[in-house]
Amino acid sequence: MPQHLHIICLNVPYPVDFGAMYDLFYKLPALQQAGIAVHLHCFTYNRSPQKELEKYCASVHYYPRKTGISGISFTLPYIVASRRSADLFQTLLKDDYPILIEGVHCTYPLLDKRFSNRKLFVRLHNVEYRYYYHLYKNTTSLFKRLYYLAESFLLKNYERRIANKASAFWTVSYKDANVYRGIFNCKNAGYLPLFLPPWQVAGKLGTGTYCIYHGNLEVEENEQAATWLIKKVFINLDIPLIVAGKNPTQCLVQAAARTKNVQIIANPSSAGMDNLIMDAHIQVLPSFNTTGIKIKLLNALYNGRHCIVNNAAIEDTGLEGLCHIANTASDMQQLVKALFTQPFTQAELDKRKAVLYNHFNNAASAQQIRRQIWGDFLN
Repeated sequence: MPQHLHIICLNVPYPVDFGAMYDLFYKLPALQQAGIAVHLHCFTYNRSPQKELEKYCASVHYYPRKTGISGISFTLPYIVASRRSADLFQTLLKDDYPILIEGVHCTYPLLDKRFSNRKLFVRLHNVEYRYYYHLYKNTTSLFKRLYYLAESFLLKNYERRIANKASAFWTVSYKDANVYRGIFNCKNAGYLPLFLPPWQVAGKLGTGTYCIYHGNLEVEENEQAATWLIKKVFINLDIPLIVAGKNPTQCLVQAAARTKNVQIIANPSSAGMDNLIMDAHIQVLPSFNTTGIKIKLLNALYNGRHCIVNNAAIEDTGLEGLCHIANTASDMQQLVKALFTQPFTQAELDKRKAVLYNHFNNAASAQQIRRQIWGDFLN
């Protein structure tokens, strides 16, 4: 007999068309293969119901997110208040199955007394208050700055409030677990590796002819990183840079147009993006956000050649030894010039295989979830 598990998902986790969806979706087949019957509950937020999810779940339920004024609370973060659903709660209360909550966004049941005797587990995708403070610091829109700052303030209080109300919190990085233990005095925060596609380490040996930055370019953090590379790192280099990804902003397109060695490739197909990553000589992937772990970095390590990052992108991920690290524009520029003449070798590929295959194993991570939820009751 399978064990039954409710999963509350902050969005519809398919198609897997940007980084946040990877862990949400690839967890589902892994849990199914571990003998767990998943009852999936999704908030439809700019994404529609998907038949594909029914392949991996015993049941799939959808709920509208309360956007705009209806989702505003003066005491709860907007990402939480907008995902309170009486219909969801009534469905969850029909049985006593454990509940896995995806993201701080869906954690309101932790404050609902009707769930006080349930096993509740939270998958943390970021330390959200820090993530929103970073957004506040790095956007130019006055309205967005006010929203991000208010949300960060509410999230910090909220995350402290819930930090000991779940059976366990599972973070995507060691750093996030340490923040929850240190800042919020959380007694049961631990690391659970990201669930990934069935990638094989497949970086091409030898050399490529360009560098690449890739990501969802309509996300402010990614636009900021790409703009910084264009204006600060590649501005005086003869080495080509391709910036590839979803929906680049007009500001980013204009910045690239003023720099002769930079090319924007907007909205490449999945296969096209894969080829761009594999053919590049250097993946240049700085980050200005220190929480979570970047899917684009993992994609680069599995499928690309040399990888340059800064400490914010790599610290406390366990992947430091697989990357070249530079934290200033001048240091990154020098590193790009040095690596551009160095072939990618079999020894570097073998090192990645040893680390990544040991670190990211969907089957092992599913069993970790199973053990922590059901403990001694495993068959």
